[in-house]
Amino acid sequence: MKTKEAHCSFCGKKKTEALMLISGLEGHICEFCAEQAFKIVEQELGVESAQETLKEQTSIQEIPSPKSITEYLDQYIIGQSDAKKTMAVAVYNHYKRLQNQHGNNEVELEKSNILLVGETGTGKTLLAKTLAKFLNVPFCIADATVLTEAGYVGEDVESILSRLLQVANYDPKQAERGIIYLDEVDKISRKSDNPSITRDVSGEGVQQGLLKILEGTIAHVAPEGGRKHPDQKYVKIDTSNILFICGGAFEGIEKIIARRINKQQVGFKKDSSRILEAEKDHLLKSISPSDLRAYGLIPEIIGRLPILTTMESLDKVTLRSILTEPKNALIKQYVRLFELDGIKLTVEPEVIDFIVDQAFAYKLGARGLRSICEVIMMDYMYAAPGMKKKSLSISFQDAQEQWKKHRNATLAA
Repeated sequence: MKTKEAHCSFCGKKKTEALMLISGLEGHICEFCAEQAFKIVEQELGVESAQETLKEQTSIQEIPSPKSITEYLDQYIIGQSDAKKTMAVAVYNHYKRLQNQHGNNEVELEKSNILLVGETGTGKTLLAKTLAKFLNVPFCIADATVLTEAGYVGEDVESILSRLLQVANYDPKQAERGIIYLDEVDKISRKSDNPSITRDVSGEGVQQGLLKILEGTIAHVAPEGGRKHPDQKYVKIDTSNILFICGGAFEGIEKIIARRINKQQVGFKKDSSRILEAEKDHLLKSISPSDLRAYGLIPEIIGRLPILTTMESLDKVTLRSILTEPKNALIKQYVRLFELDGIKLTVEPEVIDFIVDQAFAYKLGARGLRSICEVIMMDYMYAAPGMKKKSLSISFQDAQEQWKKHRNATLAA
C-alpha cells in the first residue's frame, strides 16, 4: 500500500520542496511557516518590545555615580569643576528617574534639562559630547540658529529629533533615552518686547515650538526630513525621556546681571565694559532666571530648563593645560599625526607659551588654540610625507616666523 507523502499542514508544501519539515503529533510545519508564525507571536504578544525594554533597563542600571562621571570628564576637559559637578548630578538623576519611572511610587520625578551659559570656546559642546560618549547613549548636536517657526523657511524643531533618530540607527527606543545638545540657544531669544506687525519666527516662535519637546510629548518625526520627503512614514518618539542640554554664549548678559546687582559705575565717565571684563566670571556665576528673561527667553522655556550652570572663561594657565594635559590634547594630536608618517615631533615649551599668548589675545577660547596651531604646523605637515628626517623639532623662532608670515599674508589680502 502506497503511503501518503509528508507535507506542511499550513502551506501544503511537500517534504521534497522544503528545506526542513518539523513533525508534530498529527501534522508538519515547514521552515518558512515556522518563521512567519514566530513573527506573528512577536507582534501579538510584544516579545520583541519586552526584550528591548529589558535591554534598556539593563543599560540604565549601569549608570555610574556622579563622582565617576566627573573623574572621566577630568581626563578630557580642563577646569570647569562647577559645570562638571552640576552636569554629572543632573545626568545621574535623569537616568535614575528612567530606571524607576515604572514603579508604583506616588512621587513622580521630573526631567532635569540643563542650560549652559559661557563664552565661546570654553568647552560647552565638548562637555556634552564627552558626557554622551561616556554614557554610551545616542547623542546629537543641533544648531538653534537654523530653526524657524513651523510653516516658514528653515528647519522645524522636529528636525532635531530626526537627527537623534538617525544617530540611533532609526531605533525609536534607543533615541528616547538619548541626549540632545542644542547649541546657540541664545540666538532664539525674543528680538524685542515691543509689538510688531511681523512675526518673530526665528526667535519667540522657535521657543514656543520647543516647549512641548523639552517637557515631553509624542512627536511624529520624519526620519529623512519632513519637507524634502513629504510622503515618507512618520516615526513616533516620546521626548519625555530625552535629556536636553542647551548651550549659549549669551553675549552681553553681564550688563543685565550688573544692573540687577547694582555693580555699574555712576557718572559721566563710567567705563562699564572694563568693569564687566574684570568681573565677568563673578557676574556670570550670579546669573538668575530673571536675567535670562530680560535677555529674551520666555518664562515657559526657562521653566523647562531648571538646571542652570555657567562655564568659566579660560585664562592662560588653563589654555596651556588644554594644549598638553588631556587625553585628546592638541599637542598630542599633532604628535600622533607626525607619528603616522614615521616622524617624531618635538614642540619646545616656548612654542606652547607663544600659542597660548596669541589665543588669549584673540579671546577665542580653546577654539583659538587649534587655528593658531594649524598656522604654525601647516608647512611642516605639508612637507612631512616626503621628509627623509625621522625627527622634527619646532622652536620658538620657527613658530614666530610662521605666525609672522601668516599675519603678513592676511594684511596683504
